[in-house]
Amino acid sequence: MAKKSGKGPRVMVKMSSTESPYRFTTTKNKRNNPQRLELRRYDPVLRRHVLFREEK
Repeated sequence: MAKKSGKGPRVMVKMSSTESPYRFTTTKNKRNNPQRLELRRYDPVLRRHVLFREEK
């Protein structure tokens, strides 16, 4: 498992569902993905796959 501490390009980001109040956190590499993330993930509130967008 990789080390989580120290300074580097990986940062924690909050992802929020576009259709419900559900949120989760993940990491991304700012050097490779400077723009905001958009992922289709499973939303347990709606019980289906929806689009998740990175919050500020």
